[in-house]
Amino acid sequence: MRIRSFLQHDLAQLTELTIETFGPFYEDSFRPLMGETVFANQHGKWRDDYVKQVAGLHDPAEHRYVAVAETNGAIAGYVAWAVEPERRNASVTILAVSAEHRRLGTGTVLCEHAFAAMRDLGAEVVTIGTGGDGFHAPARALYEALGCTPLPVAIYYREL
Repeated sequence: MRIRSFLQHDLAQLTELTIETFGPFYEDSFRPLMGETVFANQHGKWRDDYVKQVAGLHDPAEHRYVAVAETNGAIAGYVAWAVEPERRNASVTILAVSAEHRRLGTGTVLCEHAFAAMRDLGAEVVTIGTGGDGFHAPARALYEALGCTPLPVAIYYREL
């Protein structure tokens, strides 16, 4: 596996990977759990939201970075992060790994790469978030294996 910096020609593939990775959460978890009104209000345009978000993830002038994992010339996953130099703080924005590369260490390698880059940029603390539902259980296990400490948070939704 090779880790490299984002290149502009990666954008379409990373957007597609993001939609493929998180689609099951929105369509199979969030939508049935919350119902159509809450789903439409909160995430009804989740695909379009990712198209916009992924396009703005890499902007070194704004301290935002993306690293891509390649295996045999194919994109296996990516990690995006941002650094706040004045606060010596960083955050992982997105971690997405293709289905065929999950549970093979790709997420670990990507996170460790990002953590090293954050340290090089002066960060002392990193935050990385995920959901508390079953879909996100593998992410929670990964982050805890990386030494991250969870802070339980509850978010409630209600249709008015």
